[in-house]
Amino acid sequence: MTLTTEAIDIKALCGQLRLNILGLYNQAHAGHIGCSLSCIDLMVGTLVLRKRPQDTFLLSKGHAAASLYACLNHLGEISDEVLATYYQNGTTLPAHPAPNQHAGIPFATGSLGHGLPIGTGVAQASKLLGDDARAFVLMSDGETNEGTTWEAAHFAVQHGLDNLIVLIDKNGLQGFGNTTDVLGDTADARTWTAMGFETVEINGHDVEQITATIDALTMAQNGKPKAVIAHTVKGKGVSYMENRLEWHYLPMTPAQYEQATADVKARYFS
Repeated sequence: MTLTTEAIDIKALCGQLRLNILGLYNQAHAGHIGCSLSCIDLMVGTLVLRKRPQDTFLLSKGHAAASLYACLNHLGEISDEVLATYYQNGTTLPAHPAPNQHAGIPFATGSLGHGLPIGTGVAQASKLLGDDARAFVLMSDGETNEGTTWEAAHFAVQHGLDNLIVLIDKNGLQGFGNTTDVLGDTADARTWTAMGFETVEINGHDVEQITATIDALTMAQNGKPKAVIAHTVKGKGVSYMENRLEWHYLPMTPAQYEQATADVKARYFS
């Protein structure tokens, strides 16, 4: 089943989810804001608009948990009351996703390099069961440095897991600098293609392109796992955060929060 986007104001949805994410980080006075803003449009195009009940979505870059929580709240899987407990003592919504509390969070993630191995296992299980379920794994470009990522990728190719869709949030920045300066560009489309993936490069902030790509890839039952290299901007939507490494870590001051919300409102609701 393919969901229509005709009746949805996608720009406003992406803006509202950004405001919700900023509100969560402001309330918690926590960091990891930039990485949540870079991947939220990918999550709208997959988790919100293209995930079916039988599919599994894994946020492997678990430090962007606030974006996952905002989407699950929009889908009605996390209530407003529970969302308000984000990052607080006793919450089911900690800084990195924790399992066994919410249907949309089947596994703990955040230790980078674990999401793709789990996703390949889910996709393989679906093949063995003979169903049509798909596994979506959203990774960071820095995460493609991890050895477990490549072991899982080889497994996916060897077993013909064409029901596995890997989404790589390629914003060009990771924990300590530009990804090209750390271990090189391991999120390069040519590398994934050479390994045996069906690989597509897209604008990771163009939700219509994201949904069209997902539709095309999931129809292609050609024995190849899929890799979507999504070019994004860290901190997308907030002028002073865009392409700035420090917003992988820093919390906002009250004045910065006010400026961030003003930026999003001007860009997404004008």
